[in-house]
Amino acid sequence: MNILLTGVGGFIGFHLAKELLSQGHYVIGVDNLNSYYDPKLKRDRINNLIKLKKKFKFYKENISSNKFIKKFLAKKFDIIINLAAQAGVRYSLKNPHAYVNSNLVGFVNTIELAKRKKIKHFLYASSSSVYGYSKKNLYKETDQVNHPLQLYAATKRSNELIAHSYSSLFNLPTTGMRFFTVYGTWGRPDMSIFMFVKNIIENKKIDIFNYGKHERSFTYIDDIVEGICSLIKKIPKKNLQKKNKKILNVDESFAPYNIVNLGNDKSVKLMDLILRIEKLLSKKSKKKLLKIQPGDIFKTKANIVKLKNINNKFPKTQINDGLIKFIDWYKKYYKIKT
Repeated sequence: MNILLTGVGGFIGFHLAKELLSQGHYVIGVDNLNSYYDPKLKRDRINNLIKLKKKFKFYKENISSNKFIKKFLAKKFDIIINLAAQAGVRYSLKNPHAYVNSNLVGFVNTIELAKRKKIKHFLYASSSSVYGYSKKNLYKETDQVNHPLQLYAATKRSNELIAHSYSSLFNLPTTGMRFFTVYGTWGRPDMSIFMFVKNIIENKKIDIFNYGKHERSFTYIDDIVEGICSLIKKIPKKNLQKKNKKILNVDESFAPYNIVNLGNDKSVKLMDLILRIEKLLSKKSKKKLLKIQPGDIFKTKANIVKLKNINNKFPKTQINDGLIKFIDWYKKYYKIKT
C-alpha cells in the first residue's frame, strides 16, 4: 500500500515507518522537524529511513499549514496515519497555542485530506491522558472521558470527537489509538525513562514527581508498532447505526468509527522503575522528590481486551528487556563509554 505518515520524524513515527518499509509498503513521510526537542535526533531518524529503502519519500511540511491539503491532494496513497502532534503534557501549560495549531488545526487538515481522497482507513494518535483522574483499575475504551486534566488531553479527546463526526457524516473509516507511556530506542528526550537514564549516567539529580507514587503502563515501542500494523488491516466496516443511543460512548457499534487502547495491562510503580534502571546501570541515582505537577495522572493501566482480539500476542516485551534495549541504544547513540 501507499501510506501517508505524518510525524515520521517522531519517536513512534520513525519506528512505524521502518516497519512499514520492511513490509514492502511505500511511505510518504511528513514532519516539520520542530525544535520541541533536539532536531538532530529527528534528522538522524529521517536519515536512517532514507538509507533503508527507496520506497520512502520525505517532505518537511507543517500539517497546520493552509497549503498542506492542496500539496498532498495530488499524491497517491491508500491509508493516512496521523502521528504528528505537539507532544508533552507539561509543555501544554507553557505553550498552549502550539497544541491548538498542531493537534487541532493540523488534525482537521489531515482528516479533511482523508475525506477528499476517499482513503480506505484513517488512523491517528490519541492518548491515555484522555482518561483523566479515572478511579478504575483498568482504563477501557468505553469509559467516559469528558474531563481532561490538561490542554494536551483536551486536544486528543477533541481529535476523537472530530473523527467521530467525519465517520458519521462521510462514512470515513477512522481508528483512534490511545497510546500508553511508550518507551524504547530512539525515544523522546522529554520522557521519564530517557531523562532518568541520562541524568543517572551524568551523575545529575532526577526529578521524581508525586514523591514517586506514580504508576505507569509502560509499553515498549516494538509492541506499539506491531499493534498499529495489526490495526491498519482491521478497517472498521461501513455500517453506521444512527439509531444507537450510546452516541457518546466509544464503541465499535459505531463503525466506521473506532477507538483502541495500545498499552500495557500491567503498570509499573515509578520507584520500582528507577530501581531497575539503577541496577542495569550499576549506579545509584540522586533523587529530588517533588510534589505532583498540575495535570499529572496518578496511575495508568490499559484494558487491552479489544486489541488482543485482533493481536493476541500484544504486548510481548517485559519491562526489564525493554530497558536493556533502550540503555544499550542510548550508550551507543551518545557514545557513552562503559
